[in-house]
Amino acid sequence: MREPVRDETDACWGGRNPTYKSPAQKQWMDMMAAKGWTVPEWPKAYGGAGLNPAEAKILREEMAKLKCRSPLSSFGIWMLGPALLKFGTEEQKVHYLNQIAKGEIRWCQGYSEPGSGSDLVSMQTFGEDKGDHWVVNGQKIWTSYADKADWIFCLVRTDKTNKYQGISFLLFDMTTPGVTTKPILLISGNSPFCETFFDNVVVPKDQIVGEVNRGWDVAKYLLGHEREMISGGGLGADMMSIGKQFSAVAAEEPVLRADMADFDVEVMAFRAMSEKFVDEAKAGKAHPAQPNMMKYVGTELNKRRHELIMAAGGSDALEWESEDSQGGLKPRQWLRTKANSIEGGTSEVMLGVVAKRILDLPGA
Repeated sequence: MREPVRDETDACWGGRNPTYKSPAQKQWMDMMAAKGWTVPEWPKAYGGAGLNPAEAKILREEMAKLKCRSPLSSFGIWMLGPALLKFGTEEQKVHYLNQIAKGEIRWCQGYSEPGSGSDLVSMQTFGEDKGDHWVVNGQKIWTSYADKADWIFCLVRTDKTNKYQGISFLLFDMTTPGVTTKPILLISGNSPFCETFFDNVVVPKDQIVGEVNRGWDVAKYLLGHEREMISGGGLGADMMSIGKQFSAVAAEEPVLRADMADFDVEVMAFRAMSEKFVDEAKAGKAHPAQPNMMKYVGTELNKRRHELIMAAGGSDALEWESEDSQGGLKPRQWLRTKANSIEGGTSEVMLGVVAKRILDLPGA
């Protein structure tokens, strides 16, 4: 558990039927969950450790020094959890957050639809009010790991007359009759994304987060956390200097060595910016558009990281199937990063928000 995570399948995702790569991975997960350290800043009543921001920061720093893996990868922790803490009822917090913290439930996100990506509020998936439940019909796309998830947090139109104030934020089980998924093959050769279909799916009324027709408030808040999650890719999973990783290759390639040094400096600057933004957010002084800035910069850094890895590997880095290349791990990861500038809000949209909300540029 002190070795870097090789890829998304090497992490612990938890869920109803979790898979572990080794007994050590399960032991690490169980021990950290027992201490509340999978979500150290969440209250103890919701499965956390109740640490204050300074204590949680020290914990992260000490784990980084020891090169400890994160014990649990979870959309529940990164995205849904913060939204539930802000908008959920007490019953929802106790019920769902404890399961998330212990890795007992795996979530996927039902936001984008065909034709409703960056223009998310144009979504057409509809929930018809049937008194004590909704009946949901429609389709979502790019639902990461929907074929492996237990539950979905989903944006559903519940009022067709109001574009922004006609959306509700629903939670429901992926085993509910009428829910089907179909993996989408990507250029990397992997299929982490899915199409997800809803055919007369019954959702109880108590599985709404926030108010009816006010789900856009929840969705926007969650998107900020999603963008921070995606931006973290710029730091790299192992937090190591890329120059140190490829020092032997870079020693013979002065231009590549200079590019790697420049990248490492930018990563350090981004890490400092991230810490500053986190501290400002905890103090209630953060600008609401900061996650957009972080998402854009982190996305570009992650793409550059993998471009440099490919450059350092030369023609060998293009190998696609051998055991020596771990099944083409490097080129597959490089191709996967191309989606970073689309998912969670395109780079063009992020730059537009920064221009308008932070720089206050004329005409933006």
